[in-house]
Parts: sequence; C-alpha cells; structure tokens
Amino acid sequence: MALALYIHWPFCLAKCPYCDFNSHVRDRTDMAAWADALLADMRHEAQLTPGRKLTSIFFGGGTPSLMPPALVETLLREAQGLWGFAPGIEITLEANPSSVEAANFAALASAGIDRVSLGLQALDDKTLKFLGRLHGVTESLAALDLAQSHFSRVSFDLIYARPEQTPAQWQAELQRALAFGTGHLSLYQLTIEPGTRFATLVREGQLTPLDDDQAADLFTLTRELTAAAGLPAYETSNHARPGEESRHNLTYWRYQDYVGIGPGAHGRRLGAATVRHKKPENFLRAVSEQKHGIAEERHLIPSDQAMEAVLMGLRLAEGIEPVPLAARFGFTANDLIDPAKRDFYVRLGHLAEDRGRLSVTEQGAPLLEALLAELVPAALVGA
Repeated sequence: MALALYIHWPFCLAKCPYCDFNSHVRDRTDMAAWADALLADMRHEAQLTPGRKLTSIFFGGGTPSLMPPALVETLLREAQGLWGFAPGIEITLEANPSSVEAANFAALASAGIDRVSLGLQALDDKTLKFLGRLHGVTESLAALDLAQSHFSRVSFDLIYARPEQTPAQWQAELQRALAFGTGHLSLYQLTIEPGTRFATLVREGQLTPLDDDQAADLFTLTRELTAAAGLPAYETSNHARPGEESRHNLTYWRYQDYVGIGPGAHGRRLGAATVRHKKPENFLRAVSEQKHGIAEERHLIPSDQAMEAVLMGLRLAEGIEPVPLAARFGFTANDLIDPAKRDFYVRLGHLAEDRGRLSVTEQGAPLLEALLAELVPAALVGA
C-alpha cells in the first residue's frame, strides 16, 4: 500500500505578515542536532508502517531551501533505506527564490530533489515588499530560470485578491506568469489568518482586504485564464498541465496515508491523526526524551475519516466516488452525501454526477465552502 512522507523544516529568514504556517526565525541552527532529530522521528514512523513504499516526499516549511543539501541527501537516503521508493517517486522541495538559496539548486538536484515549488508570490517589487518578501522580481525570475535548468518539474506560487487589486492588474500578472512555461501553478487568494501581522493591521484599520465579490471575480478569472493556457484547475487553488499535478498533494486530497515528521507536521496513517510539537525547541526535547516528536496522536473514528475524505475530495476537479468511498469507512453513499441536497445542487448546476462520480462544477467552485457545509449530513457530523 502506497505511502507519502512530509518533512517540515521550520526555519525562515523572516516571518511574512500573511503567514500562519509553523515557521520560526532563529539566529543559529545546530544542523547536527536537527539531522539526528529528524532521522529519529522518521525511524519511529517507519516502524509503524512496515512494508510500505514511498510514492512521494515533500520538504515543506518554513523554508526548506535553507537546509544544507547534505542534510537533504541524508534524509532521502534514510527514507529509501527505511521504506524503499516506489517507481517514479516524486520528491519536492519548497524554495524561496533568493540568490543564496538558488545557489543550492544544483546540489539539491544531485541530492535527489526532482521537483521544486518556488514561493514567488508576486511579479512586482511593490507587492513583494507589501507581502514581506525578502526577494525582488529580478532575483526571483533568475531563480526560476535556474530552477528550470536543474529540476525536471517546477511549480511556483502567486498570491492574488490583494487589497485594491483589479481584474486588469491580475490578468496581466497571471498571463505573464503563464508565459514562463512551468507545468504547475499554485494560485492562492490572500486570506487574513488569525495571529498574523496582517490580522493585526486589519483590526487596527490599517489594512482593508478585497471584498468577497471582487475576490470571487478574480477567482473566476483565474480559472478561465489557466484553463485557456492548458493548466486547468485540478484543485481549488492548484493548476497544472495534465500529468503534472502534485502527486504528493493528491495524496492528501484523495485521503491516502501519509506520515509527517518535523516540528508541527501532521500525519494520517492507519486511521490515526498525528501532530508534532510545533516549537522547534519543544520538538527537539520530545525527540530526545521519547525518540519521536509527536505531541498528539488520536484514532479517528470512521465517521471522522469519512467526513474528512469528502471535504478533501470535493476540492478536486475529479471529485469523489461516493459508493466505494463510503464503503471504505463502513457507510452507504447516502450516509456521506445528503441525497436531497446533492440532487438540488445538481439541478442548480453546482454539482455534476457522471458514472458514479460526484464533482463540483465551474459554476459551483466559487461556492465550494458553502456547498461542503450543506452536503455532509448532520448525522455523519454527529456520529
């Protein structure tokens, strides 16, 4: 049975004002201690998942491109020894497009990374400064060129629906991005997350987010432009040429097993949900004391697993197959999806049914969150 591995590197050079990921700024990092801790954490997970082959590995963060390539290579070698690699394994690393990190691309490719995801975030310097990014456009585009020369697959992120952003501005920026020729784009609407610097600025009246109707117009425009360019949305915020979808992220959305190691990493394996200690120092202490960094591990009852599988699966353009998905958790299709609500939204054109598969249509995509809240029966939520 297939398995994916997520490795979290929690360190950044600076904290972006929109970011609520588990990222930390530290003056110094003891690489030897981190190598030992991550290897121990990995070995713990391998003991619980014997006989599985890894189909994908994802280095996320934080800023994993700050990791020494030698450490990346050490972790990959250990992962291969513990589990083995499935044919065609996808190995992705997130990177910031600074010249310092781009200088490591050749070594990272030699270490085994074959796919890189670059956090460009915007294509003009004023916006990058607003977003708290440490790179400029010239530097980021040089890093993109270098990435495309070293890695077989390249993706990059952009953030849109920024304050006062107009459709014309976003169309010009996105068309420029599409012209770079990467096979995958992650396009995220700017959201104001609790606990971030942007949340403080909104509370103080110093920042006004784009209103929901304008953001919805940009969402629709995004899907039209990417589809026309041959990179349709295969998930709410992710766009790819056919065959270049992120196989690792598809593991999450298809509700397959993955293990997560490193500070704050989440995992889903064998019906259990795991969460690692978030603070780097607490994670190191936990590994020292218990040989792994788990802060919480709980068994998910079948109704919780089924609900998560529906909520994740309907984010995908391919949707879900309710009958086999329900059977996987001991339910019927009507237990998973309210049949009256399903039929109603099919008639409205927000959902589509085709040969046993249920998916959200282009018309329904902007209403996804509301649709999900309507479709999952209350009995399943309360089961």
